[in-house]
Amino acid sequence: MMLQRLTLVAGLLGATAAYAHETAGAHGGRVADAGDFHVELVTKGESVDVYVSDGRQKPVPAAGFKGTAILVVGGKPARVPLEPADGNRLTGKAAAALGASPKGAVQLTGPDGATASGKFN
Repeated sequence: MMLQRLTLVAGLLGATAAYAHETAGAHGGRVADAGDFHVELVTKGESVDVYVSDGRQKPVPAAGFKGTAILVVGGKPARVPLEPADGNRLTGKAAAALGASPKGAVQLTGPDGATASGKFN
């Protein structure tokens, strides 16, 4: 009985810790860990904006980054290519409206060729 309770508590703590990695961002989106970076996903209509910051939430210039947002739209994955825009923002357009908080992932390739991804539940 004690082992079952410990297993339950460990599972709940693990789920809480995983959920805690996604927080609210400065631009009104959700923030997730992506390797050495944090990525903030902001969607409005068909527009997808991803803001990149370092581990201390300092903006990282988007120049030299490439990315893809793979988001669930109508139960199917939609791939949205992301290109650098101003400041620390990458942007792209989806074929259909995404809603305010779609599930999916953002995959980034940095200027040095290193890749990272952040997951949004």
